[in-house]
Amino acid sequence: VTGITDALMDSIPMIVLTGQVPTTLIGTDAFQECDTVGITRHCTKHNYLVMDPDRLGPIMHEAFHIATHGRPGPVVIDIPKNVQVATGTYTVPEIIQHNSYRPQIEPDADAIAAAIDLIAAAERPVFYTGGGVINAGPDASAALRQLVSLTGAPITSTLMGLGAFPADDPKWLGMLGMHGTYEANMAMHDCDVMICIGARFDDRVTGRVDGFSPRSKKIHVDIDPSSINKNVGVDVAIVGDAENSLNALSAAWRRRSNTVSREKIEPWWAQIREWQKKESYRFRQGSRTIKPQTAVRRLYEATKHLDTYITTDVGQHQMWAAQHFPFDKPLRWMTSGGLGTMGYGFPAAIGVQIAHPEATVVCISGDASWVMNMQEMSTAMQYGLPVKSFILNNSYMGMVRQWQDFFHGQRHSQSYMDALPDFVKLAEAFGGVGLRATTIDELDGVIEAMLRSDRPVIADIVVERSENVYPMIPGGAAHNEIKLSPEDDGSHEAISEEGMVLV
Repeated sequence: VTGITDALMDSIPMIVLTGQVPTTLIGTDAFQECDTVGITRHCTKHNYLVMDPDRLGPIMHEAFHIATHGRPGPVVIDIPKNVQVATGTYTVPEIIQHNSYRPQIEPDADAIAAAIDLIAAAERPVFYTGGGVINAGPDASAALRQLVSLTGAPITSTLMGLGAFPADDPKWLGMLGMHGTYEANMAMHDCDVMICIGARFDDRVTGRVDGFSPRSKKIHVDIDPSSINKNVGVDVAIVGDAENSLNALSAAWRRRSNTVSREKIEPWWAQIREWQKKESYRFRQGSRTIKPQTAVRRLYEATKHLDTYITTDVGQHQMWAAQHFPFDKPLRWMTSGGLGTMGYGFPAAIGVQIAHPEATVVCISGDASWVMNMQEMSTAMQYGLPVKSFILNNSYMGMVRQWQDFFHGQRHSQSYMDALPDFVKLAEAFGGVGLRATTIDELDGVIEAMLRSDRPVIADIVVERSENVYPMIPGGAAHNEIKLSPEDDGSHEAISEEGMVLV
């Protein structure tokens, strides 16, 4: 159920086949009976209980259609035991669709025109993009890049949208939200027109809703009409596929380009350049102990010329990976966003490696997250999958410890991991490769050996234990209340003796 909910919140198409007791025993509390349809009703796009083997073929095709059309998501097919073993007639429907599921693909022309009017008149526009652009396919990402190029406006992204727009483009402001860049969050707060595409105004992005971008006109493009005006009221709603909507916006912009002056947003760009001078992802690397940010950056430098896919678990390492590993292509970044499930990264990496057998697949994880599904190391070994586990080991559930420091009087309850396995020996016990770096001088050699191996690898990167993730917008705060690292000039907040921001 956790995996299904994860897929629903992050809009991942998935078909789940579950086993049920025979139809004659349903409702009798039979051995291993479980109301799977009832349990999963609220965390799926749709679910089925198949009572007739002749219906299994049509239902299977319909389920795949629902999972992959409109806003993608999971569909459960619950199959009783007697239906599983029965002989039935396999049929394929002439038209594969659900009777009542008709997602709107093409955007409304009047809504497109209204959106272009707002963008053309804007003096402080910003694009706010999410995982919906990724899910719409690589052509949607290309369409996004084209529209941003035409308008000259800055662009930011949610955690799930990383890679849809190249991180090395000057118009890219970095990630938005609780641990996003200073310039992205300030731009969202001070903009006069916000163009939200394929994002759902999640609380990790908006912060305090009543303080979220208070003076902006808001445009929302989404294929899921239930997401529009759910969390944040918008001025122009465009229901439609992201690729089609972006292409329609570009076409409408070109039609009126002779009346649009991009010079009016130059003062806005001047302000953004001032914000960028904060260098909000800055940190200090000492001469010996490995900073987790350094580990991620060195990994990026070693893999940027390779065909690389990154998965993560959830916690501090996830945020450091999002901040310090730039993505220039879509579908190279797999992480659990909406549900934030520890244990996601390693099994996801196995799936990515199966899909891309020649690629370099690295799971950036934390010590606490990785052990949650460490048994899957045997799956990687059994199928000969050279997945690389890059563990930022600080002996803590790091994000829990950070919040306990910041908001709970430094009372560390159940966040210190004093019984971790020896990851090198663990890898070797499974038949894989175990590596460890404890100092900055050892880091590059371990990364090189990890990437060179043709077997599953666990790289135990022992990092600074007390490092915190910055910037940070505390829960219940607005974007312009973002806290920077205490290693900055100190003008933004008081700092305690332990080096934490006092909030």
